[in-house]
Amino acid sequence: MRLPRTRYSPVTCLLLALLAASSLYVEAEPPTARQRLQQALQLPESLGAASYTVEGVAREALIYAPASAKSSPTPVVFVFHGHGGNARQAARSFGIYHEWPEAISVYMQGLPTKGQLTDPEGKKNGWQGREGLEGNRDLKFFDAVLAKLKTDYKVDSKRIYSTGHSNGGGFTYMLWAERGDVFAAMAPSAAAAPFSMPKLKPKPAMHLAGETDPLVKYEWQVKTMEAVRKLNGCESQGKAWNEVGTAYPSLTGTPFVSLIHPGGHQFLQDAPPLIVKFFKEHPASSTTSSVDTVKK
Repeated sequence: MRLPRTRYSPVTCLLLALLAASSLYVEAEPPTARQRLQQALQLPESLGAASYTVEGVAREALIYAPASAKSSPTPVVFVFHGHGGNARQAARSFGIYHEWPEAISVYMQGLPTKGQLTDPEGKKNGWQGREGLEGNRDLKFFDAVLAKLKTDYKVDSKRIYSTGHSNGGGFTYMLWAERGDVFAAMAPSAAAAPFSMPKLKPKPAMHLAGETDPLVKYEWQVKTMEAVRKLNGCESQGKAWNEVGTAYPSLTGTPFVSLIHPGGHQFLQDAPPLIVKFFKEHPASSTTSSVDTVKK
């Protein structure tokens, strides 16, 4: 038996057509900004885990290296997570492998450490707060990682950099003080350097700070930035840098860039491409003048 055909009014047909078209449109929508960010922060397959034994202690790091790193001189960026963080989080947050895929990027893993501002029992992972603490275990870990990188890859010794957030930013300052000759430029975030400052030697640097940081007080960071500008022989007046930062040219070719945001202690999501831009502008062999050294 044949079923009777259903007849629709012209208005109903129009509504059905619009509904079908809208469903097709939804399926074809481009990814949202959040989805694009998540895609950009996906850890690449080439980000591999590396294991080390330093004075009998097992240590770990995540390392991204481009295929060309074994045959061509390749820059290296060390990235250090904050207290309570880990290497994987640092890799996702900084994403240096995404912003500078031609460079080797290293995300080292800290060990349980007593925090200077939080975690007095030392239950969370972090980095030694100053030279001499924890038997200098993290300085020795850094030395071991760098030595292995130079064995495995063709490292460009004039383009080695360090960045890190909070406790990782403080460790970046400590590396500047204790291993300064290794690095071309530094970019600490949300950190102060009261113990490292006396040992620092002039070097291009960028400092990121939140004006409402409740943990590493903004006024502490201001003192650190002022001390670095003085150390680097920077001009007293800054100029706009990349529309979001302030650059202080240096007569000695060691400029300073401050990137101040209105937020708190969190790492600035827009920072990674700016950090990479700053690093690219400052290889250790740079002999540009103070005017050319800092680019808008």
